[in-house]
Amino acid sequence: MRRNIFNSLLFLAFVSVIMACKTKKLIVKPPKTVIETPVDSKKSETIKELRAKDISFNTLSLKAKASLDVNGNSNNVNMNIRMEKDKKIWVSITALGIEVARALITPDSIKVRNNLQGVYLKKPFNYVHTYTNKQVNFELLQAIFSGNTVKEFFRDETLIAQENGFWTLSGVNDGLAYRVIFNTLLKVNENNLNDIASGRSLRVAYGEYQNINGYLFPTNLKINSMAGDKRININMEFSKIESNVPLDFPFNVPNKYEVIN
Repeated sequence: MRRNIFNSLLFLAFVSVIMACKTKKLIVKPPKTVIETPVDSKKSETIKELRAKDISFNTLSLKAKASLDVNGNSNNVNMNIRMEKDKKIWVSITALGIEVARALITPDSIKVRNNLQGVYLKKPFNYVHTYTNKQVNFELLQAIFSGNTVKEFFRDETLIAQENGFWTLSGVNDGLAYRVIFNTLLKVNENNLNDIASGRSLRVAYGEYQNINGYLFPTNLKINSMAGDKRININMEFSKIESNVPLDFPFNVPNKYEVIN
């Protein structure tokens, strides 16, 4: 279990991952269809409309119950994720009331602390490109957790189309093939990323959305990653979402912890 949880937190670091409480979620049901729009003449307007649905925040705090599956070995944990927009992402994983791992991710660095094994990893952010396409960056990880769009996917070469009433984006950015599917609320329903050369893939899917202070937030998040013989699946059910509240991002490493490469 120790190795599985640690590997799962590393994945959150690599792919580089409002007010509400545990009351009944007010689910926003998407309409069954959207109005068909000629794509070629309306591309700029469509991009503006899709990006307008992104949530705006300075800080974001998420608490979730999660199922982590690493190569078929599954564990149930609690996750606490805190973000300061464009600056840092802090992740804490607990199991049976004990914090087993913690991570602090910035646009420049990744720090991961394994409390069960007493080890610590510190690397520049581009260390993730050992395992992923070089287009994977901090913004992508931030967008995954918030349900927002990724700016780099709105390129001049991006194909924007409607398929069965759903907007889709697709294209290739420096070896990274991407396909984004939106629901009829014009929120991201699914992100699919494939590294053409290495065969690595990442799928991020969102469930129903809830309206919190005028913004639509996903109620759950599923991440499926394949890289060689490694398979990692994360299923998160959010129990609490807060935005624009004061947050701490504590990350200290006891002297007895061993630094690993």
